[in-house]
Amino acid sequence: MKGGRNEEENENEEDDEPVESSSIGCSPLTRRRRKSAAVGSSASEKHHHNHGHQSPRKSPGFRFRRIFDTFTFTRSLKPQYSLEHNNDEEESDEIQGGEMDVVTHLLLEVRLNNGEDLPVKDASGSSDPYVKFRYKDAIVYKSGTIFKNLNPSWDEEFQMIVDDVTSPIRLEVFDFDRFCSDDFMGAAEVDLSQVKWCTSTDFHVNLLDEVNEPAGKASISVTITPMTQLEVQQFQQKAKNGILSNTEKKKEQRANNTQDWAKLVNIVLVEGKGIRVEEKSPDAFCKFKLGQEKYKTKVCSNTEPKWIEQFDLHVFDTSDQILQMACIDRNTNAIIGRISIDLSTVSLDETFQHWYHLEGGPEDAQVLLLITVSGSHGAGEAIETDEFNYNDIRNTRIQKYDISNTFNDISDIGTLTVKLFGAEDLVAKDFGGKSDPFAILELVNTRVQTNTIYKTLSPSWNKIYTFAVKDIHTYLQVTIFDEDPNNRFEFLGRVRIPLKSIRNCEKRWYGLKDEKLKKRVKGEVLLELDVIWNNIRAAIRTFKPMERKYISQDQKFKPALFKTYFVELKDFVSSLASCKNDMEYLLSWHSRSKSLTAYVIFMIFVYYFQIFFIPLMILALFGYNFVKFKTNGEEISRTPRHSLKGQKSEEEDEKSGGFRDTLSSIPDILQSVQSFLHFTTQLIQKIKNTFNFTDIWLSLLAVIVLFIAFVLLYFVPLRWIIMVWGTNKFSKKLRDPKFVDNNEVLDYLSRVPSNTELQEQSNERVNRPINL
Repeated sequence: MKGGRNEEENENEEDDEPVESSSIGCSPLTRRRRKSAAVGSSASEKHHHNHGHQSPRKSPGFRFRRIFDTFTFTRSLKPQYSLEHNNDEEESDEIQGGEMDVVTHLLLEVRLNNGEDLPVKDASGSSDPYVKFRYKDAIVYKSGTIFKNLNPSWDEEFQMIVDDVTSPIRLEVFDFDRFCSDDFMGAAEVDLSQVKWCTSTDFHVNLLDEVNEPAGKASISVTITPMTQLEVQQFQQKAKNGILSNTEKKKEQRANNTQDWAKLVNIVLVEGKGIRVEEKSPDAFCKFKLGQEKYKTKVCSNTEPKWIEQFDLHVFDTSDQILQMACIDRNTNAIIGRISIDLSTVSLDETFQHWYHLEGGPEDAQVLLLITVSGSHGAGEAIETDEFNYNDIRNTRIQKYDISNTFNDISDIGTLTVKLFGAEDLVAKDFGGKSDPFAILELVNTRVQTNTIYKTLSPSWNKIYTFAVKDIHTYLQVTIFDEDPNNRFEFLGRVRIPLKSIRNCEKRWYGLKDEKLKKRVKGEVLLELDVIWNNIRAAIRTFKPMERKYISQDQKFKPALFKTYFVELKDFVSSLASCKNDMEYLLSWHSRSKSLTAYVIFMIFVYYFQIFFIPLMILALFGYNFVKFKTNGEEISRTPRHSLKGQKSEEEDEKSGGFRDTLSSIPDILQSVQSFLHFTTQLIQKIKNTFNFTDIWLSLLAVIVLFIAFVLLYFVPLRWIIMVWGTNKFSKKLRDPKFVDNNEVLDYLSRVPSNTELQEQSNERVNRPINL
């Protein structure tokens, strides 16, 4: 049946079908029929040979030209089979080989380049775009997400097999949302029939949104290439779900890059001075470059700009370790000055703060930089605690900060040594129930970062860090993050430890808290701290302004926080009103015995009052509360009241004139009121905590100062003390032109912890075995 059918079909198609076995676009069965017809039709071949020519339809040269014109490419095909081979086995092999070299499919290669002027979809004024590709209504590829960018550069490529070039490929751009459905941004179609084969064609398509309004542009490159059956089989072996892309390779490369850096450079650009162009105030911004990595700051329109920006750059083993910075005027695009810093000379795990002169700029042009270089080496060996506690280094430090050496260097308060062993039971942030944790240790503006331990919830760092203590009233803050691609770090936990509360050389588990240090979160960190300091130097430093932390979050207006401060202030006013009521009760003589007693005490006090009574009375208050402190066995008012959770306020991005401007100024006014209430409330809390021995060291310091004041006022006339004090105040500017006046009492109170700070600095003792 089959042979008869083939013969019948060959007879019907002998004059219509070409004899060539490599006809493009035909099925293998049809080609086999044509091969049989070519081998078996000797009469037809003789007929053509006798006439001395071939018909145009069956001319090999004409057929090849027709194939070339159809597919617009030159492809190497196997030579036409010889008609002299009549052996069945050889004929079968030739037919099979010819089928593997015949063009049967089309390979579509798409390269997604970039996007331009995409619409804003997020409240931050940016978007997180990614692209979906559809072919015949089916999603064939999804690109990666570029976060916070309206002009993204994807640089991704994928390949797939298509069977119909008349069906267009569709691009759909979306904005990624973590907690909500993704927002549609725009779409466009590319006509594949317009693509010349074997040639890359660039398309710059205009995106349209749901209402056919312009939504930016996208750039892609498309290539269509014919494929043989053998190439199709090889492609299918490599492809995944019919798609072959470079995304997986990029992920592996990105993962390798995150682990290959040799040093992590944390840079804080604080401010500048003398920044000007032709004696004018420029719109200055700075560009940083380290190897292949770059960073651009915001624009500040001032001769003394305040950038206050923090960012990270990396040093790779093969990259240049020269950090380059250029300060540029945005208006004229002129370079104000340059800086070059050799990072190989910067010590590891130490914060270097320095004013750098801008080369090629004005003589007084300078910028303030804080640079910290951290190494990426893996977790070290186990730390031998016993060897470190009693070695020569620690004994040398104890001798250095001994009371007898107080005035050798009055500004060097002490040294903090931190042993970071590891963490346990952290929160899982990645798919698969794991995280990639690393830790950041901060002491005011000094900041160091550990290496990242991948795919674990119980990292072991085993690191030792040393910090120079400039103020004993500061705190060590340890924050643990989860490392994610695109430099997006997820918070895992934080702990804040006051330096004065440290028990030297005690290995302890600290429970982690949330970002606001209000609530306990999952996870603990194992630390051993050792702080060695000089009490006299710390006492002198207490009455000087605190070191300002450059990178800190600005406090915004929060109704709930406003209400909390108002309630606390109202309670204090109520206590004053209670005292007033008691005075009115005594003056009203409702109880004659009480009123008479109060009158006698008042008269005696006024008659015998001396100025030295004031510190003496304050000392009496200290003594009364100290007795209560010792009697109760715990610190008074140590546990602060839990504050209410504030709600975030949102301001409009765009403001218009008139009534809307008035409304927009209300949050600023409320912010000022809130700041005043915050200062007043904190001041009241600090005064109360001073007398309550909340911080024993500060309270004892106040007792000593008050006792000295009592002795001076007792033996030295008040007028002489006032004259000396006034002379000192008037002559400070003469002795030091750069002196900044301050209030010693407020500087002292700034070190006393408020109730909120006590809550943030309270740490639970975690009962967990020390052995790791």
